[in-house]
Amino acid sequence: MKYDHILIRYGELALKGKNRVAFEKQLLANIRQVLKPIPGLKVKRTFGRIVVELYEVEPTPVMKLLKNIFGIHSFSLAIRVDNELAEMQKAALKAVEDSEGTVRTFKIITRRAYKPFPIDSQTLNHKIGGFVLANTNDITVDVHQPDATIRVEVRETATYITTDAFKGAGGLPAGTSGKMLLMLSGGIDSPVAGYLAMKRGADLEAIHFHSPPYTSERAKEKVIDLVRKLNEFGGQIKLHIVPFTNIQTHIRDEAPSNFQMTIMRRMMMRISAKLAEDRGLLGIATGDSLGQVASQTLHSIHTINEVTNYPVIRPLITMDKLEVIDLAKKIGTYETSILPYEDCCTIFLPSDSKTKPSRKHANKFEQYIEVDHYLNEAIAGIETLDLTNMTEVEKSIEDLF
Repeated sequence: MKYDHILIRYGELALKGKNRVAFEKQLLANIRQVLKPIPGLKVKRTFGRIVVELYEVEPTPVMKLLKNIFGIHSFSLAIRVDNELAEMQKAALKAVEDSEGTVRTFKIITRRAYKPFPIDSQTLNHKIGGFVLANTNDITVDVHQPDATIRVEVRETATYITTDAFKGAGGLPAGTSGKMLLMLSGGIDSPVAGYLAMKRGADLEAIHFHSPPYTSERAKEKVIDLVRKLNEFGGQIKLHIVPFTNIQTHIRDEAPSNFQMTIMRRMMMRISAKLAEDRGLLGIATGDSLGQVASQTLHSIHTINEVTNYPVIRPLITMDKLEVIDLAKKIGTYETSILPYEDCCTIFLPSDSKTKPSRKHANKFEQYIEVDHYLNEAIAGIETLDLTNMTEVEKSIEDLF
């Protein structure tokens, strides 16, 4: 008798009413995608729970991956037994004996999800607790502040006995709230914005603007690594790399320096909107934080947004830089984001960018820009990388063991 299963619980999904099954199926698919590099696992859905069958697999790497998947409220290592009282008693005793630290008190909490089971929850608490007391020394019951809480879940096909519960990432499963395009620069902010969008169920694709030879292949690899990290939260993100050199040099040559950043951002937004439309995506997400830089003042946002009617989601809009940095460190993107490989937004950054650019002036200066030509050229030159295939994911899975 051993811990050979992981019992996964979800919180917010339980409130979805008639749509609950669709949310559960998406979460199941995300878990299977993330755990796919670890052979020997079986993941299945039962009412109100998802169960991972470990067989002989070491649980630690599995649990490391589960803690990042959106939609999971908590999970526990579990002993699976038949729906027989004697088996439940033996498993509960083992759970108490295997509990970490010194256990002097315990309590049993039974949840009878399978109502036809003939013994009610309170009676099971007494019978299982009594068996533990009779087969241990110097251990008593404490229903208020026990050293160990043993949870017994009676389900239709089996009973699961668990002790410790590990916190999950919460939120909604990625892929349950529609598809969105993340403008991913490679800096600190945009991966965090992607993380927060995924936490609310967004199914992301990412777009990155690349300007060789001014930006290096290392800058491109940096963005690829960030997408891989975001995929650990249950995503299946494709990365679209846009050739942006010709657009940037054209804007530099034709537009006043103080409006170059605004016009460049408007071109990025146009390209992003066109790609989103072509791929059937419903919105665009950015890492903008209000007032952080010249292109993120309210005046700039107002002027940049003029070029699209797509919903533009800005998850970081009210956060300050320190809050974003703290979250980037928490989710594991910070160290990659600060690698010293410049993106296209920094290499052509003029020192006199307007903080209050108007739409009127932006439209005036864009008369000298071949907008349609460069828009079509950029769309035609996009390179798309599917980073969800196993050869890519397996590169990082070894770090878990």
